[in-house]
Amino acid sequence: MVNVSNRSRVAIIGGGISGLAAAKQLAWLNPTVFEATSLIGGVWRHCSYRSTRLQTPRPDYEFSDFPWPDRTDPTFPTYKEILDYLESYATHFDLWRFIKLESKVVEIKYLGDESRAGFTELWSSDGQALNGQPMWEVGVVTGQSETIEWYKFEFVVMCLGKYGDIPKMPVFPFGRGPEVFEGKVMHTLDYCKLNEEETKELMKGKKVVIIGYKKSAIDLAVECAKTNQGSDGQPCTMVIRTLHWVVPSYSIWGLPFYLFYSTRSSQFLHERPNQGLFRSLICNLLTPLRTGVSKFIESYLSWKLPLEKYGLKPDHPFHEDYASCQMAIMPGNFFSEADAGRIRFEKSSKWWFWEKGVVLEDGTKLEADIVFCATGFEGKKKLRTVLPNPYSGLIENNSGIMPLYRGTIHPLIPNMAFVGYIESVSNLHTSELRCRWLASLLKRRFKLPGVADMFKEVDIETEVMRRTTRFYKRHCISTYSIRHSDDMCREMGWEEWRKGNWFSEAFSPYSNQDYIDEKKD
Repeated sequence: MVNVSNRSRVAIIGGGISGLAAAKQLAWLNPTVFEATSLIGGVWRHCSYRSTRLQTPRPDYEFSDFPWPDRTDPTFPTYKEILDYLESYATHFDLWRFIKLESKVVEIKYLGDESRAGFTELWSSDGQALNGQPMWEVGVVTGQSETIEWYKFEFVVMCLGKYGDIPKMPVFPFGRGPEVFEGKVMHTLDYCKLNEEETKELMKGKKVVIIGYKKSAIDLAVECAKTNQGSDGQPCTMVIRTLHWVVPSYSIWGLPFYLFYSTRSSQFLHERPNQGLFRSLICNLLTPLRTGVSKFIESYLSWKLPLEKYGLKPDHPFHEDYASCQMAIMPGNFFSEADAGRIRFEKSSKWWFWEKGVVLEDGTKLEADIVFCATGFEGKKKLRTVLPNPYSGLIENNSGIMPLYRGTIHPLIPNMAFVGYIESVSNLHTSELRCRWLASLLKRRFKLPGVADMFKEVDIETEVMRRTTRFYKRHCISTYSIRHSDDMCREMGWEEWRKGNWFSEAFSPYSNQDYIDEKKD
């Protein structure tokens, strides 16, 4: 064990999008950014396939003060373009001076009064984020060393992310798990570590089964189909447990998609936290219109895509997927590969292994040489592995959601913030604005409510999501994101309505460009 003296007051754990945004906004505190790997980029660096692209247009995924050099390019950027953009951002704002690469945080210790910590009327006992003395000790392993170096900080920002690092694998009864399977089982995270030649060698001429039907599973199926073109190729079979709506582009019957969900007028149709009795009555009266918008989009998707042909039309309305951030952009060649017979579909809520492949709930047996699990990640487990007790046990509430006020502050975890754990259509925008809000908090421009009031706000958000979508545990704010931003602007002392006139306020989409700093210091 080695104690390291440092002049930083703030530690930022993670060098992905959220970590970089936090470093930029907290640069005045000379933060230290601990990145476990040799490169920045987070999920874009370590959880991308060679075909991975962004799911939103470039202007919807950029920092407010660092636009894309070619932001008018209509194509969705590749993961390599995104990594170049992030590295350019770090260089432009001189963030490299804060970043420690190959520095993995393995443990965090609380240095404050444990008898009072977290269980007081005000967050962090007095409601202040910085109190002039170290509150956390961060244990770091550098490179190949086994020695833990300990750093002390007043404040810690957790930016480990919800995706990557720890795969979420299905659990099976004994005798039905991968131990009985004679082939190979891989999580998509393991696939991401392979180069192009290795992926081709792995899948060429092999019977491949992919468990899942979200973005990572869809992209993997396309790569598998492309690899298996030719007479010696084998089809790839997707086992779909839950159907979700997919979108071919951001145009619905010739209308831009943002008109339906990303303007004030469109979000007025949806329930939002703290909307009051009158607003609730209006929202209920607008239910037919809200349903009509969803059905209008569904009609286009059913016409444009062969969903019914392949049995891929979900039973739930489109707005439930949008409200839970589960809408995926479909690669242009996905259904053409299915039409060619290189991608097949099976629906089954349960499945298990047998010697030659997998068995579905209805008894259907699928032969396989390789089974890929596109089954998600254990993002909260990453936090639990480094946080000390009792805080590691407070990560999620009874609803399975991280109880974060403004998507950033846990009421019971003192002198610490979490960025990147709340979702929207553009997670970069969501993270950057919360980092700005956090910087204002650390500058004492506003005070947090009491612990009970912060929990009340989280509970209200949870109930809104519960009433809006059956997939509410993802903590997605997409249907009331503008109102969420309004609340943060009000606390920071900013104008809530960011457009220049009422027409733009009602019908123009909000983006990062609407939230450029009002106060430079």
